[in-house]
Amino acid sequence: MAKEELMNTLRRLLRDVVTARFEGGAYAKLSRAHGYADGYMAALLDAGIMEQESLLRLVREERGRVASPVAAAH
Repeated sequence: MAKEELMNTLRRLLRDVVTARFEGGAYAKLSRAHGYADGYMAALLDAGIMEQESLLRLVREERGRVASPVAAAH
Protein backbone atom coordinates (compact mmCIF):
# COMPACT_ATOMS: atom_id res chain seq x y z
CA MET A 1 0.00 0.00 0.00
CA ALA A 2 1.38 3.41 -0.96
CA LYS A 3 2.09 5.97 1.76
CA GLU A 4 -0.57 8.30 0.32
CA GLU A 5 -3.20 5.57 0.70
CA LEU A 6 -2.14 5.06 4.32
CA MET A 7 -2.45 8.79 4.97
CA ASN A 8 -5.91 8.88 3.37
CA THR A 9 -7.02 6.00 5.59
CA LEU A 10 -5.70 7.83 8.65
CA ARG A 11 -7.48 11.02 7.60
CA ARG A 12 -10.76 9.10 7.33
CA LEU A 13 -10.26 7.53 10.77
CA LEU A 14 -9.49 10.93 12.29
CA ARG A 15 -12.56 12.49 10.66
CA ASP A 16 -14.65 9.71 12.19
CA VAL A 17 -13.26 10.49 15.65
CA VAL A 18 -13.70 14.26 15.43
CA THR A 19 -17.14 13.99 13.85
CA ALA A 20 -18.35 11.57 16.54
CA ARG A 21 -17.00 13.90 19.23
CA PHE A 22 -18.55 17.10 17.91
CA GLU A 23 -21.86 15.53 16.94
CA GLY A 24 -22.29 14.17 20.44
CA GLY A 25 -21.88 10.58 19.33
CA ALA A 26 -22.59 7.69 21.64
CA TYR A 27 -19.71 6.83 23.94
CA ALA A 28 -19.29 3.36 22.40
CA LYS A 29 -19.03 4.79 18.88
CA LEU A 30 -16.58 7.48 19.96
CA SER A 31 -14.49 5.00 21.93
CA ARG A 32 -14.34 2.58 19.00
CA ALA A 33 -13.35 5.34 16.58
CA HIS A 34 -10.60 6.47 18.98
CA GLY A 35 -9.34 2.91 19.28
CA TYR A 36 -9.11 2.43 15.52
CA ALA A 37 -7.36 5.75 14.98
CA ASP A 38 -4.95 5.26 17.89
CA GLY A 39 -4.03 1.77 16.76
CA TYR A 40 -3.50 2.88 13.18
CA MET A 41 -1.30 5.79 14.28
CA ALA A 42 0.74 3.50 16.53
CA ALA A 43 1.27 1.07 13.64
CA LEU A 44 2.43 3.89 11.35
CA LEU A 45 4.89 5.09 13.99
CA ASP A 46 6.13 1.59 14.85
CA ALA A 47 6.68 0.73 11.19
CA GLY A 48 8.62 3.95 10.64
CA ILE A 49 6.17 5.11 7.98
CA MET A 50 5.52 8.39 9.77
CA GLU A 51 7.37 10.47 12.31
CA GLN A 52 5.60 11.87 15.35
CA GLU A 53 5.70 15.50 14.15
CA SER A 54 4.16 14.59 10.78
CA LEU A 55 1.49 12.58 12.52
CA LEU A 56 0.63 15.42 14.89
CA ARG A 57 0.44 17.86 11.98
CA LEU A 58 -2.00 15.57 10.16
CA VAL A 59 -4.15 15.23 13.31
CA ARG A 60 -4.25 19.04 13.71
CA GLU A 61 -5.23 19.50 10.07
CA GLU A 62 -8.06 16.99 10.21
CA ARG A 63 -9.33 18.28 13.54
CA GLY A 64 -9.39 21.82 12.15
CA ARG A 65 -11.05 20.70 8.93
CA VAL A 66 -13.87 18.89 10.72
CA ALA A 67 -14.22 20.93 13.92
CA SER A 68 -14.16 24.42 12.42
CA PRO A 69 -17.50 24.22 10.58
CA VAL A 70 -19.13 22.64 13.66
CA ALA A 71 -17.79 25.32 15.99
CA ALA A 72 -18.88 28.08 13.61
CA ALA A 73 -22.44 26.71 13.50
CA HIS A 74 -22.88 27.10 17.28
